[in-house]
Amino acid sequence: MKRINSVKVLSKFRKTLFCLAAVIMTFSLCACGGNNKTETSLQTSPETESIPVSQVSETVSKSEKNSKTESIGNSEPKAEEEMKMFINGQPVRVEWESNDSVEALKQLAASNKLTIQMSMYGGFEQVGSIGTSLPRNDIQTTTEAGDIVLYSGDQIVVFYGSNSWAYTRLGHITDKTADEMTELLGNENVTITLSTTE
Repeated sequence: MKRINSVKVLSKFRKTLFCLAAVIMTFSLCACGGNNKTETSLQTSPETESIPVSQVSETVSKSEKNSKTESIGNSEPKAEEEMKMFINGQPVRVEWESNDSVEALKQLAASNKLTIQMSMYGGFEQVGSIGTSLPRNDIQTTTEAGDIVLYSGDQIVVFYGSNSWAYTRLGHITDKTADEMTELLGNENVTITLSTTE
């Protein structure tokens, strides 16, 4: 009887030991699996590698500067090509009209300097042939010293006095008084040069 009991006890002890070993192994495996996950989550992939804050702010700063430079570059107005006038080689400042006649004159002066031989006429103007016809929009006009007009579509007239006729306005010399215009144009025939370059 005692022998049977001891066998039963031994059998129970073995089962308990087996269960305990199974539990320990299961726990060990879980623990190992958890560690692997933890290690994996701690590893940093090259794609998500952290970038120092200073480097990020430097990159943003460069980007902002570039965008500002581009916007400034785009917003800058284009310098319009200016037509200059010279009388016997002396530069005069002209405020040109904004019309088709002036645009056509600028195109002639842009391809090459346009030189026009002028002649005194009527004691109040100098007139010269442009050599080609320009668009015209003649209206009855009373001129004054310094006015520049297109006459008959193919002649340029610069006034040092006054006259009333149908002309197309081209511009006005702004840096000379009436007396200075008379001194410049009232003594002899002159040569006028028009250019869009120095």
